[in-house]
Amino acid sequence: MEPWITLFEPQPDPRDVPEVFPSPFDELGPHELARRAAEVMQAELRGGFIAPGLSTEMLDGPEGGKMFGVLVVRDPGGRIGFLRSFSGMLGGRWEVMGFVPPLFDREVRAQVEPAGEATVKSLLSRFEEHQSSAEFLGIRSAHEAQEARHAEERAALRARHEANRRRRHAQRAEIEAAVTLTEAEKRDALHALDQESRGDKAERRRFEATQEEEELALLPKRTRLERRGRALERLRQIFCRALMKRIHDAYEVPNAHGERRPLRSLYGRGEPPSGAGDCAAPKLFAHAFRHGLRPLALAEFWWGAPPPTGGRIAGAFYAACRDKCGPLLPFMLEGLKSAPPRTFSPPVLPADDLSIVFEDAWVVVVDKPCGLLSVPARDASVTDSVLARLRARYPHATGPLLVHRLDLDTSGLLVAALDSETHADLQRQFAGREVRKRYVAWVEGRVHGEEGTIDLPLRVDLEDRPRQIYDPVHGKSAVTEWQVLARSGERTRVAFFPLTGRTHQLRVHASHPLGLGAPIVGDRLYGHEEARLHLHAESLSFRHPKTGQSVSFERPAPF
Repeated sequence: MEPWITLFEPQPDPRDVPEVFPSPFDELGPHELARRAAEVMQAELRGGFIAPGLSTEMLDGPEGGKMFGVLVVRDPGGRIGFLRSFSGMLGGRWEVMGFVPPLFDREVRAQVEPAGEATVKSLLSRFEEHQSSAEFLGIRSAHEAQEARHAEERAALRARHEANRRRRHAQRAEIEAAVTLTEAEKRDALHALDQESRGDKAERRRFEATQEEEELALLPKRTRLERRGRALERLRQIFCRALMKRIHDAYEVPNAHGERRPLRSLYGRGEPPSGAGDCAAPKLFAHAFRHGLRPLALAEFWWGAPPPTGGRIAGAFYAACRDKCGPLLPFMLEGLKSAPPRTFSPPVLPADDLSIVFEDAWVVVVDKPCGLLSVPARDASVTDSVLARLRARYPHATGPLLVHRLDLDTSGLLVAALDSETHADLQRQFAGREVRKRYVAWVEGRVHGEEGTIDLPLRVDLEDRPRQIYDPVHGKSAVTEWQVLARSGERTRVAFFPLTGRTHQLRVHASHPLGLGAPIVGDRLYGHEEARLHLHAESLSFRHPKTGQSVSFERPAPF
């Protein structure tokens, strides 16, 4: 088996080699030596080359690109180089020349997977045949037609009974007011109307009973066919879980101590998630340990088109995933002196007073600097925020104060209310889309077109908080209007007009290929980090809750 190590030429200065292995979960980017190795590989990818016979064109399709990894290592002779890896499969292959092999035992997996996949396909085919059978489609069509007919009949009956009720109501009023009728005649006339009402109720009961009989006539056959479909799907799921257990048994995970453990044992009582053990990092560590190579630093980066959900761009570095690698990598690093993960924390800003744009007895508008939280962080160690500074400045204010928020990395206009009534009024204006907001940003790329609307539902990435991802099924509505303001080389200056207020909405709408396809300059989460995020809340207009007058505020972007 080839070690697939690429040696550095020239060899790194010993002062540039980390003494302690940087954590794979480090949020502040890879060590410089790992970054240098990654840049060598990225230069090859930029030229279109992955391996003999494999081009980067395969990474530009609708399915998106791939996560790659490099592991800087020292060989037994003291030379320093790096290994290459990719997550999952590449071009339909587990093994590609120049990249480390997969973690699993190929012979064990080969005995299990082909027959298992054939059975899964057979079970899926049986389910699809059942769902498309004439009997199933016929009973489903009959049920849908019956539901539609019953709904129309119910609506017609309700309309007729409602018309009868209104007529009787009018007739009762006329009878009560009639001066030519005796009391006995009035009682008889009202009794006749009551009888009509009872007749309508009796008709409704007969009608409902008739519909119920018709529904019950179809129910046994429909229930039998639906139960059959569920049983086939449940059988497939049971077999898939059993097959995954057998496939996971082909994974034996090593660590720096030379110990080995089954993959499933590292995930507690739960089963490993799909793809566990197939990420770039565990493959790299396993290969290094197998060949007596000492790991020094790791870097993982994305290359190719973003995934359908967004959240990844070519060339950007990402920490190891918590979902799949969180339980796995700590065991693999046992026996290797490693550093704790560095996490992002807001910069320490001067404790000067807030930049106040406007204030009166009810409303305050501030110009929030980049790097200051809107509200205190969940981490109790970070207490500074716009809200904390407002509470210090206005100790007698009541209510929540801040009416909306800006991301930590976003600068610009924020509005606060000094009493609960004003706060509630302003929140209603935000919820009703009465507040007009304009943001300005530089984005990394040449935006096509001059203006438009982006409508991409968003939700949090449960495996990689706080990133947000596009999810047309479970995401919440997020709508942004945009307009190009200027163009400069490969960058475009854009005005954003958010119609909703989802977390990271503008950042995702800018970076996602279904949006602008151009991340905001300096976006450490959805693009490439720079000194600051080039996004600023430049203008804000709303109705003053007390005076009723329209008010507008503007602060030009500081970039």
